[in-house]
Amino acid sequence: MNESVDRTLEAVGPRLKQLRQRRDVTLVDLAAETGISTSTLSRLEAGLRRPTLEQLLPLARFYGVTIDELVDAPPTGNPRIALRPINGSDGSVILPLTRRPGGIQAYKFVLPAGADDAEPELRTHEGYDWAYVLNGTLRLVLGEHDLILEPGEAAEFDTRTPHWFGATSSGPVEFLSLIGKQGERAHIRVGPKARSSE
Repeated sequence: MNESVDRTLEAVGPRLKQLRQRRDVTLVDLAAETGISTSTLSRLEAGLRRPTLEQLLPLARFYGVTIDELVDAPPTGNPRIALRPINGSDGSVILPLTRRPGGIQAYKFVLPAGADDAEPELRTHEGYDWAYVLNGTLRLVLGEHDLILEPGEAAEFDTRTPHWFGATSSGPVEFLSLIGKQGERAHIRVGPKARSSE
């Protein structure tokens, strides 16, 4: 094994210990979550044992980081992201723009034209949302406010305020959105309602 690989593997132990302590997790709890024995975890953190891929995978999953981050791998030469669109039953399309687990995620939303008299179904959840309109007109209902955002305009708000996004009858809208884990659950995994990204 070459010298740089040795150095990389030696640095994994302290990084694992730091991640565990930052999250205030005991070795016993970590063992229960990952299926790796307490003694093995202890030896990995102390640098007395080299990590295997079978050990790194559940640890990366538990900490919400990539294996590259866990071993502090150098950046790869290809930063392109494979975009896999999420198609809604209402004709909306959501494109994930980030691939990093955890933290803030970026998405591009494309919503079909809506009806101006559509009755929005407002929702609330934990977190913050940031939206930037690329093309078309975005209708944002935020609490008592009914706003129209044009290309180049942005909105940022606490998502505990009842809110709804949709396109107007003038045509489809494309916008970027930065959302955290709670917002991701509400916007992406629940599945879009008619004429809405929520």
